[in-house]
Amino acid sequence: MQAPAKLTSTAAVLLVKDVAASARYYQEKLGFACDNIFGDPPSFCIVHRDGCELMLAQAEAKHVIPHWTVRDKTCNVYFWVSDADALHREFVGRGATMDYGPCDQPYGCREFGIQDADGYDISFGQLV
Repeated sequence: MQAPAKLTSTAAVLLVKDVAASARYYQEKLGFACDNIFGDPPSFCIVHRDGCELMLAQAEAKHVIPHWTVRDKTCNVYFWVSDADALHREFVGRGATMDYGPCDQPYGCREFGIQDADGYDISFGQLV
């Protein structure tokens, strides 16, 4: 009997106004790497850090809609992390735009959030 196929990873896709500018933000402010930006002009890239990936795809500004503009306090991407306080300090030191935290949530996470170049809220949480 053949073993069932398994999911091996996931990557969220964010629609962005300027792929190159967004990739720079993730690299400079959050320590992600970007191996390739595709298209001329740039229209797509994958940024990655510590085995986590995030896809950035070019879109018209009217299609860049952060979740918090539709539903209050809702992030677009949530990353699980090993040390929320240390990562928060790193991001502050890099000049990332902080959104909230770090704080302890009633659902058992120590978390904080940043806001990226396109206004997306990206949250980082550690199980406590």
